[in-house]
Amino acid sequence: MLKDTLRKLILNQGDLLFGVANVMPFRQNWTELPEGCIVGMDKAVSIAVPLSRKVLDSVEICPTKLYSYHYKQINYFLDRMGLLVMNFLQANGFEALPVPASQTIDHAKQKAHLSHRHIAVAAGLGWMGRNNLLVTPKYGSVVRLVSILTNAPLEIDSPLNTDCGECVNCVSACPAGSIKIDPKEFDKESCYKKLCEFQKLPGVGHHICGICVRACVGRKR
Repeated sequence: MLKDTLRKLILNQGDLLFGVANVMPFRQNWTELPEGCIVGMDKAVSIAVPLSRKVLDSVEICPTKLYSYHYKQINYFLDRMGLLVMNFLQANGFEALPVPASQTIDHAKQKAHLSHRHIAVAAGLGWMGRNNLLVTPKYGSVVRLVSILTNAPLEIDSPLNTDCGECVNCVSACPAGSIKIDPKEFDKESCYKKLCEFQKLPGVGHHICGICVRACVGRKR
């Protein structure tokens, strides 16, 4: 099967997570993706790559130069994975559009072309945590994501029927107080303000934090 071959191709690159989502429910939220590029693209391959726990150990009160460099290299790796999947699908006669792992289109509204997190949830990789990030059973939030839109006839995966349970590690860890017990009360504005502060730190240069990511351990189903 096409999906089995694709799964092997992806998992041969490391201990990654892979799933396929129906993206039609998310189309109205996509930003600056021309209709000519996405017509007929009703599915997305979602890939999660784990970060280094040892690198995250350096993130105690703020992101470090080590974490900033690691973050950038993980995004490069994800974009290369997107190209790998694109080449595979096109070689098999299908269309594929790799969406950059980390490309902000509207900084004020914190919007990218699409939400890799919501696609990953739909693809069964994890669930939306209190920290407004994807939480996976295996890695917690210690992952970065990429999505590849396609019209290939890949079997859709089912979302996970679970959540963070009683874990509130990220709530107490958040330096901006943005994370609440109720995930719906996550304060995006205060989170973004803190990211802007961190971006100005010497050697950081990105809107990153990593503190709630480090605190997240996930939860087994």
